[in-house]
Amino acid sequence: MRLFPTTLRWRLSAVIAVVSALVAIALSVLVRTEFISMQVDDARRLQDERIQLVLRDYARTGQAVLGSTLDSADVPAELLQAVRGGQRATFLERTPTGSVIWAAAEIDGKVLSLRSSYQDRDTALAELDEVLLISSAAVVGLGTLLGVVLGARLSRRLRLAAVAARHVADGDQDVRVHDAIGDRPRDETSDLARAVDAMADALQERLVAERRVTADIAHELRTPVTGLVTAAELLPPGRPAEMVRDRVRVLRGLVEDILEVARLDTATERAELTELVLGEFVRRRVSAILPEAEVRVDGQEPVRTDPRRLERVLVNLLLNARKHGRPPVVVEVDGAVLRVRDHGPGFSAELLRDGPSRFRTGSSDRGGGHGLGLTIAVAQARVLGGELRFANADDGGAIVTLELPKS
Repeated sequence: MRLFPTTLRWRLSAVIAVVSALVAIALSVLVRTEFISMQVDDARRLQDERIQLVLRDYARTGQAVLGSTLDSADVPAELLQAVRGGQRATFLERTPTGSVIWAAAEIDGKVLSLRSSYQDRDTALAELDEVLLISSAAVVGLGTLLGVVLGARLSRRLRLAAVAARHVADGDQDVRVHDAIGDRPRDETSDLARAVDAMADALQERLVAERRVTADIAHELRTPVTGLVTAAELLPPGRPAEMVRDRVRVLRGLVEDILEVARLDTATERAELTELVLGEFVRRRVSAILPEAEVRVDGQEPVRTDPRRLERVLVNLLLNARKHGRPPVVVEVDGAVLRVRDHGPGFSAELLRDGPSRFRTGSSDRGGGHGLGLTIAVAQARVLGGELRFANADDGGAIVTLELPKS
């Protein structure tokens, strides 16, 4: 259970909202403190001026004027203590019924005091609190909105970059991350996009070089291998000659597979499409390639595909099932979907996760080999516009599913 948002957009929005709230609270406390200090200082100054006027009139007339009193019993003890010795002082008294500002002075052994209501300033403070509350809420709201906008923009650029990077990883040579996110603004996302594009270009150059070397090697091997095949056929009959001819045939098949992989790697292969009924096509080919395999046709549906490439995929899947799996081998056709299943040890977790890899077999339990058969099948299926998926059956065995585009 997630208690907090995990996307960058909402994380950034939450951070900005929290920072905005903290700033608003800090400023509100500062403004309120300064306002209270100014209120108290102003009230004390005004009350001190009034008590001075009262003292002057009392010294001249002997009468307490302007609402002042002599030796009032209501004077706070703190204020009485402060005016002892002929001093003058002010005091702010907070009471349940309201605040009062006092001023007092000692004269002729008597305490002359004056008090005034502080309610108007308390009212002004309450109004300020209301303004600060509304302002803080507005700041937090605007900050959150700004965070959402900024987070959405940054998150959108990152999502576009991620989509473009996935296309690059899937082998699309025309996609570049920097083109997907645009030139503006020039920020860390742009720097990341340029770095990913540079890495993709370097990897692409390396892959092209490796494919060129592989194709060149296979091409150069083709002539001597052809000569070996011819020479092997001229050997006198016998067990040694049969062993040589068998190994030469394997070597010739390997060279042809490598050349086919090199052609498919160039991404220039194009399918020659024609319409056919998949069920009938599969029945005829399976009976010729692997007669012991069982064919099940659950639904007939015409598909537009390249028969030569489709046959190549089917041959490789059947040979892989016969070589690396165990019988019975079952071929199922359901509309435009073709499945080949054996009852062997199944595919390795690595192959299921990453897909087939050339010169690496799917599992040591499934025997040896060069790992080119499934690699070629995947590439040919891609040329056909289809998808090849690999899985293991719950009760054991490998399942390969080819889904072709419908007519």
